[in-house]
Amino acid sequence: MSIHVDQFSKATSVKGTAVITGASTGIGKVFAERLAKRGYDLIVIARRVDRLNLLSAELKDEYGVSVQPIPADLANSTQLRDVAEMIAADERVSLLLNNAGTATLGAFVDATAGDISAMIDLNIVALTRLTLAVLPGFKRRNRGSVINIGSVLGLNSLPVSSIYSGTKGYVLNFTRGLQQEVEGTNVRVQLVLPAAIATDLWDISGFPLSQLDPATVITAEHAVDASLAGFDLGEDLTLPSVNDLQLLANYDSARTSLFRASLTSEPASRYSLSPQRIAKAS
Repeated sequence: MSIHVDQFSKATSVKGTAVITGASTGIGKVFAERLAKRGYDLIVIARRVDRLNLLSAELKDEYGVSVQPIPADLANSTQLRDVAEMIAADERVSLLLNNAGTATLGAFVDATAGDISAMIDLNIVALTRLTLAVLPGFKRRNRGSVINIGSVLGLNSLPVSSIYSGTKGYVLNFTRGLQQEVEGTNVRVQLVLPAAIATDLWDISGFPLSQLDPATVITAEHAVDASLAGFDLGEDLTLPSVNDLQLLANYDSARTSLFRASLTSEPASRYSLSPQRIAKAS
């Protein structure tokens, strides 16, 4: 697959072009609809060509925006490279939504090498590579936004989510680092940490949505609308289903305090070798 920027019309909307990965279904599809409604032209990327083409036609007809479908498997290094080069060369791109992701839930010892690679390649490598494709241009032009879709499972791992949580923990820390890099500029980097969303990712993961308590599952529409509301409010970190923001403040305070407490040249006193411990060890 080879993609060239000169394939596309040079006209663009006032808001510019939003690149959305994983756009053919789930929250990616809803994000595409909401951003088209806001007046963004779109580059929508996904593996499912039929769904992608149908979505593109619907959004063009409904909102009158330019929609370019790019069928690509972002876990494939060659296709990822082509997509990255294309969006890096397109100065109309003003927003990157890193939404594409996959999950296989279950015990780590039962995971296959393919399961592990799929999660790392899509959840980490593709997200990082596409961010690298757009962020230098955003900083040079002093405008642009990146929205990274993480997960609350990046904050808390479960017995069935060690790999997935690990990939989403990367997204969390990677995004927070980027936020500090662009501080003081007109470039925005938002981190979204949704909990369980009613999408087909659950069935793909091997842990069907039907096994979850419906009271703990948010709709894709609510998750996206809350995420964009958080974006409009200027939030760096958006938790779509969390009402009590003091919980986030407490988490951040504890995290920062723990980090600062580690910055010392001396080992913690509990690790000191007292005469009694030395005698016991010997």
